[in-house]
Amino acid sequence: EMKTGEGKTLTSVLPAYLNALSGQGVHIVTVNEYLATREAKGIIGDIFRFLGLSVGLNVKNNNLQEKKISYNADILYSTNSELGFDYLRDNMQTKADNLLMKKEYNYAILDEVDSILIDEGRTPLIISDEKRKSIKFYRDADRFVKNLKPQHYIIDAESQSIELTEEGIKKAELFFHMNNLYSPQNCNLLHCIKNALKAYFIMARNKDYLVEKDEVLIVDQFTGRILHGRQFSDG
Repeated sequence: EMKTGEGKTLTSVLPAYLNALSGQGVHIVTVNEYLATREAKGIIGDIFRFLGLSVGLNVKNNNLQEKKISYNADILYSTNSELGFDYLRDNMQTKADNLLMKKEYNYAILDEVDSILIDEGRTPLIISDEKRKSIKFYRDADRFVKNLKPQHYIIDAESQSIELTEEGIKKAELFFHMNNLYSPQNCNLLHCIKNALKAYFIMARNKDYLVEKDEVLIVDQFTGRILHGRQFSDG
């Protein structure tokens, strides 16, 4: 255990180098992409490269080929969340060639272990497919929900869920010119309506999320930290 400023990052070079000599790989896990990038591309990464080891960087914006190269390196710098999502992606693959984690787990160093295993550990990693609904559904749902009154929806405070009342359903069917909102062909629109209801009447900007440069950033409900690279599971 070392205090801030006593050289944890530099000290970690010794066990990382020793355990990477076997060729089985070492994962150095950080809490955010800034730290991972700084170490992989900075002086610490240069030390490993000087010693003859390859250094990989695993961040959200890497494509599949870049991730494969990074995972094959002797030293891999990554955030804990990206490792978790890569594990989930591997379990969704149908082709062995697309797997990222082909090596057996050998050795890992966790920077800020309390943050990774306790604070971040309470936030589940949920992955969904990348299919996008028509932007028209989102716009139509937004226009509809903006005009709702309290009698049109009911909120369950305990589960933080919201549903349309019978009056709200009738209003939706009239607004969208349909006979049955819950018909199977309307499932995408209904999903967008439910998301719009949550956004307007349950979630609060600058409390549950932030908006920076047209990007929605999730705020961890336990720690108040911004969860960079995360998305809401329901779209």
